[in-house]
Amino acid sequence: MDVEQTALPGIGLRHEFTTRSGRRIGIVSHRTGRRDLVIYDPGDPDRVCETVTLNDEEADALAELLGAPRIVQRLNALHREVEGLVSLQLPVPPGTPYVGRPMGEARVRTRTGASIVAVVRGGQVFASPGPEFVFEGGDVVVAVGSRESTAAVSDIITRG
Repeated sequence: MDVEQTALPGIGLRHEFTTRSGRRIGIVSHRTGRRDLVIYDPGDPDRVCETVTLNDEEADALAELLGAPRIVQRLNALHREVEGLVSLQLPVPPGTPYVGRPMGEARVRTRTGASIVAVVRGGQVFASPGPEFVFEGGDVVVAVGSRESTAAVSDIITRG
């Protein structure tokens, strides 16, 4: 899929693409941080028929709703392509040593060779969390690696 990027002097940046059915959809990212979801007229791809202004929380929610299933699809495709690759969903029990601490303190990748590719919290997906991401009890960690390395991640998350 081709995404066109257009600089809008004094405004920001516009990203647009055409759906398989021929509809044009765009996002205008303003320099102020505001984002507009733009839907173009099917009869005239240069005319906007609908604009929805999104605040930060709404933009994040939309990105997560659209992005979470894609992460799962990509992991499933990767499993089919790479023999021996495993992904596990590991709950973070409330009493573990890493609750309330940054993920980087667990040193998961260094200690196991596996990677934490996402954390799910209350239905919200945090894709590719950085080392500053703080674990909470009830989080679900998505780890990718070999059977042995993902089992080691489980041990680290639950026991320390």
